[in-house]
This record gives sequence, C-alpha cells and structure tokens, in this order.
Amino acid sequence: MGGPMCARLVAAGFDVTAYDINAEALDRAVASGATAAWSAAACAAQTDLFLTSLPRPDHVESVMRGSDGALAALRPGSIWVDLTTNRKELVAEFAALAPHGVSVVDSPVTGAVDGARNGRLTLFVGGDDDSFAIVRPVLEHLGTVIHCGALGLGNVVKLVTNQLWFIAAAALGEGFAVGIANGVELGTLWGAIKESVGDSFVVRHDAPSIFAGHYDPSFSLDLCLKDLGLIASLAKNVGASLPMTEAAHGAFASAADRYGPSAAELHVAKRIEDDAQLSMRLEGDWTPPWEQ
Repeated sequence: MGGPMCARLVAAGFDVTAYDINAEALDRAVASGATAAWSAAACAAQTDLFLTSLPRPDHVESVMRGSDGALAALRPGSIWVDLTTNRKELVAEFAALAPHGVSVVDSPVTGAVDGARNGRLTLFVGGDDDSFAIVRPVLEHLGTVIHCGALGLGNVVKLVTNQLWFIAAAALGEGFAVGIANGVELGTLWGAIKESVGDSFVVRHDAPSIFAGHYDPSFSLDLCLKDLGLIASLAKNVGASLPMTEAAHGAFASAADRYGPSAAELHVAKRIEDDAQLSMRLEGDWTPPWEQ
C-alpha cells in the first residue's frame, strides 16, 4: 500500500523522501521519483509531514519508539500521520510521547492496492481540527478523506468498516455454495446478487479473486486475523455479544489453520469449496485488483 501512495504523492508534485526496510520496495519508490533515506528516523528528520504505512501495530512500535526512533527525530511543527490500521491506545500513547510542537494524526486507509494506485482510497482521519486542515490537501491526492473526530477515532471507524467487510467476505462463499449446490450457474448467481439487496463492495471487488482461484494474495489471512483481534478489543466496550463478528473471526481462523497464515484472504471461501467439493471457478478476464 505504501509504495503506490508514495508514487501518487510524487506525481502530485510533492518532494517525497522515502524509507523501507525492504530494499526492493525502496528502489521502486526511488524509481517513481522519491528520494531515499537511510533509515526511518532520517526520513522523519527531513520532513514536515511524516507518513507511516505499516502492516501491524508492533511494526509501528519498532519504527517509532525510543531515543533513536522516528518519533524522536521529528522536528517541531511537523505532523506524523499514521496510515496503519492500528490500536487507538498506541496512537494516543505516541502522541503523549511526541516531541514538543509535533502533532499526531491517525489516518488508516481502505480500498486495497488498486485503490492506492488509482487514488481511490478512503482515509479515516482522527486528530484535531488544525492538524486535519493541514494534512487534508495532501491526503486528498490519495482518495476520499473523512474526518472521524479526535485522535484514535480514525482507527475505530476503519476497524468498523473491516468488521463489516470480514463478515461479508465470510458470507460470500457461503452464499455461492448454497446457490451452486442447488443447481444455479455461478455466473447467473453472481449477476443476480449484484442486481439485488445482496450487492456490496465485497461482491463486486472480491468475488473475481475467488473466480480466478488466486483468492487475492495482496492481503493475507494473518492480516485479517490481526484486524479481527483489534476489532475484538473494541467490541469489549459494547457490553453485548456480537455473534456475526465472532463467527467471521472463527471462519478466518479456520482458514488460517488449514492453509496457513500467509495464505490469501479469500481462502475463507476456499475452505467451503474444499469441504463441499464444489468449484467456484468462473471463466472470464479476471485482472487481479492490484494490477488494475
């Protein structure tokens, strides 16, 4: 996700300095027009707006924490925007540790790799009004920007959207299986779902990855379970059982147990295919989303 976002900011005319622990990823950023830094802290020290896009909260900690971390390197007047899907408590902790004059904004994103490449992400921003006013014109080059409220609430909103996404993704394979097992041709079924109350982003964006049989490796089951764990932590504040969310968590955990945590996210549907001994392959020109 970070690479395509970096390329879009370069294309928009910004002077972008980049760092990635993966040398190949950093080379691609440089090829797109960014300037390479030799560490995350060095990158932070050179920028007015420091953006992090990382897979997990523990990765954010490793980059930002400590006297030699990126947080300590930020200059007064700069803003750190964390694009990671993160724990709101961790974002608040780092905001309290930030050097004097440094502001912190959380802005997790949704829209997949193709959304990052094409500037069609949705960015959920948490932070004070003044910081939001500064970062918004930059973030708008990446997609639709929504101010969700105070610091940390961007992550709450992002995780709610993922909560609904995971429930829908787990249900999609079940719906396909019921139709196929009862004699409906898959292409007919998919077309009918798209023209009905069953339609959704998952139906349109994710189903072709099932049809193609690659199940979208751009997002792993491990990352799904990471987000579902964060959602479970937020759910503790509800005071009521959330059976749909719990069932989705169980469905993704079962898929990860069978196919491994690094398997593509939509193996949650492949488990149903394998158990029911049916196929959800559908002929078509299914260009992978990350290539669109």
